[in-house]
Amino acid sequence: MNEFYTGMSEVLEVDAGTIVPNFDLATVAWDSLAIVSTIALVDDCFGVLLNGQALANCATIADIEKLISAEKV
Repeated sequence: MNEFYTGMSEVLEVDAGTIVPNFDLATVAWDSLAIVSTIALVDDCFGVLLNGQALANCATIADIEKLISAEKV
């Protein structure tokens, strides 16, 4: 997850230390560019392709992690 958290900090343009499971995506620019970048990041880190609409509905990093886990099965 460390590579994922580092990547998410770059996507969201925040300090890497602030990315934790309960990080509130509403506090940053969680827009279409961030969502597309997150899809690419998750593909690189986990080899999983997430649905953009499902990702857009995520409110926290933990929600994204749940999507990743569901797709890995």
